[in-house]
Amino acid sequence: MPRRSHLTRDLALLLVLSTLWGASYTFIKIGVETIPPLTLIAARTLVAGLLLASIIRGRGLAWPREPAIWRRFLVQAGLNSVVPFTLIAWAERTVEAGLATILNATSPIFTFLLTALVTRHEPVTWRKLVGVIAGLAGTCLIVGVEALQGVGQQLWAQLAIVAATICYAGAAIVGKGFKGLDPMLPAAGSLLSGAAILIPLALVIDHPWTLAPSLRSVLALLALAIISTAAAMVIYFHLVQTLGSIGATAQSYLRVPIGVAIAVAALGEHLAPTAWIGLACIVIGVVAMTLPARKPG
Repeated sequence: MPRRSHLTRDLALLLVLSTLWGASYTFIKIGVETIPPLTLIAARTLVAGLLLASIIRGRGLAWPREPAIWRRFLVQAGLNSVVPFTLIAWAERTVEAGLATILNATSPIFTFLLTALVTRHEPVTWRKLVGVIAGLAGTCLIVGVEALQGVGQQLWAQLAIVAATICYAGAAIVGKGFKGLDPMLPAAGSLLSGAAILIPLALVIDHPWTLAPSLRSVLALLALAIISTAAAMVIYFHLVQTLGSIGATAQSYLRVPIGVAIAVAALGEHLAPTAWIGLACIVIGVVAMTLPARKPG
């Protein structure tokens, strides 16, 4: 497939991933109405992991046997599911789903900073820096000052979401270490590793057999596990390899305009003029972060 076709496909997948993960905040908000955060996330990782494991078996893929790879799966689980999923679910008991999406949209900045200052595992260019700044500026313009009035009212919950965002940045960098593996293997391996950590904790702390979740919360949990986790993780691990850590986290910015578009279409809300400027900034930022550098000669 020509390079341009690969890029077009990956940008389309980036848009799909943004939609799948953008919807997750609403699913979580509905889920925690009647399901404790730890149990919700334990079930999320288990259902998604088992679903991907069954697909892996159907495809005849071989699981890696090297202990080092499974140790990386465990680290990836901590950074990409166990810690951030649980923090966000806990935070969304008091924080609105929209604000959680906004706070979590800063992961490309942390990915950029970790890459530039710590790991240096991929080129850090001025263009990517411009992309990070443009994306952040666009997010602020779309959100507007009014939407940030809730910031600080639930400080610890909001800090938990920021901490989750930093975890996602680290996960994007660690995910580069799975190069050569089918994307389903690190997706399923990390989710099952996460479930192995979370399920005992949920059993001890939440006593899930005593819960009586609503049908609405259960359906949200299933959508969260199947759509926003299993499918999204496969796309994510593919994009980490093709677009790089910073490029793959660009979907964080795309979640914001997608959420706005859904609100306009479904709820009849209107965009302020600054929001359209913000949308243009986000598009510029995503392009700057994801376009491959030109090869000399």
